[in-house]
Amino acid sequence: MGVLNVTPDSFSDGNRYPDLPSALETARQMVDGGADIIDVGGESTRPGADPVEETEEINRVIPVIEGIKKALTVRVSVDTRKAGVARRAIEAGADMINDVSTLRDGAMLPLLHETGTPVVLMHMRGEPRTMQRATRYDDIVAEVVGFLQDCADTAASAGLADDKILIDPGIGFGKSATGSMTLLNGLPALAQIGRPILIGASRKSFIGTVLDLPVEDRLEGSLAIAAFAAAQGAHMVRAHDVRATLRAVRMIDAIRSTQRPDRP
Repeated sequence: MGVLNVTPDSFSDGNRYPDLPSALETARQMVDGGADIIDVGGESTRPGADPVEETEEINRVIPVIEGIKKALTVRVSVDTRKAGVARRAIEAGADMINDVSTLRDGAMLPLLHETGTPVVLMHMRGEPRTMQRATRYDDIVAEVVGFLQDCADTAASAGLADDKILIDPGIGFGKSATGSMTLLNGLPALAQIGRPILIGASRKSFIGTVLDLPVEDRLEGSLAIAAFAAAQGAHMVRAHDVRATLRAVRMIDAIRSTQRPDRP
């Protein structure tokens, strides 16, 4: 999953795509690099970010979604917490909703059921503006697994098909560096929910904390996490550096699929 944030304030790529042609060119490069899906976001969810009005978010993402679907053969998801934005995105051709608030908008689940649109359900305490104020857990893996199990069950009970529900532990969303790494180690427990797992850790601050690096120098750390997540059973990795990430994940897949020959 390639990350395409058309926002002025995202932590890594804010204001990098000030117009539609630059956003579409980046999407094209991601597809050329092997992206299966482009995740378009019009509201920053970095720690401390302020919310964006629905109309503004729509104005940011809809032209990009329409442009990608017209020019490229690739699936598109929209990274939004608002059912109104999700509806307009689906009408524009979006294939999936990436909801970091996990259905807190009461109109989101009925919309997904009505349209049959897949959704990513993510764990986050609070909201982006406040989430890093609550990063202590008694047992972070158990709490995140329990939360996502309940959310997936709620979505299924409301009529959303099993194959339309993905889960995301929310690396860096209301988690300390230690908490994020503990969750990565806990992916086998998350897999017990029985839903495809998305991991989004590309360039995040805990990589900078561990390696003492600014955001523009976090490629190697991001690749290490992508490879580790794939080895632990993640089904999809959200990445800024698509080509390099895909190569790392493919190598892991090749290693995992190679059987040890029987000994005589």
